[in-house]
Amino acid sequence: MEEEIQIINENTRKEKIKNFFIKNSKNIIFFFSSIVILIIIYFVFDELKTRSHLKIAEKYNYVVNKHKNQIINSEIENGLIEIIESKNSTYSPLALYFIIDNEIITDTNKINKYFDLIIGINFIDEEIKNLNIYKKAIFNSNFATENELIKILRPILNSDSIWKSHSLLLLSEYFYFKNNKSESKKLLNEIIDDEKSNENIKLEAQKKLIRDFSD
Repeated sequence: MEEEIQIINENTRKEKIKNFFIKNSKNIIFFFSSIVILIIIYFVFDELKTRSHLKIAEKYNYVVNKHKNQIINSEIENGLIEIIESKNSTYSPLALYFIIDNEIITDTNKINKYFDLIIGINFIDEEIKNLNIYKKAIFNSNFATENELIKILRPILNSDSIWKSHSLLLLSEYFYFKNNKSESKKLLNEIIDDEKSNENIKLEAQKKLIRDFSD
């Protein structure tokens, strides 16, 4: 008797499962179809992203080689600008640095516009973003006002970024050049007192204190 009841219960359970799948067949098919579609979209997107990255890499190398061959024309400038505007996390910054290093564009407003573009690239590593901010500050340090330079560096100064000590040293040198030695010294001491400061930067700050501020 007990065995018969068990068989009946088993059959009932199987019937319930069967009825569940029949009743919800459309929802189940839709669910699994959605998963398959999402997987396909992911791989297609990844493939397109890889191809785009390779295409931009080829374009960057092509433009750089043309410049090395001393071919300087609007094609090089336009090519580098197109790479920057592609917002590629690797080659957009490299293209901008190449423009600056080789003085292909000297208009500071344009350069700062391109800096803002690469700083605003989505999904870029936070420290790469901070590096671009730091490089923007270096570029502007020769002509920016005190407030402008601090504004550029504020995202780094208000964080625990690995570029914070570099930024403090840059500001210290800026204030020293502007003959604001008290502020320069204060920033050097801040670098030394911060346990997270880069060791090489900390050593450089110590040397500057001894060289420029020893009585």
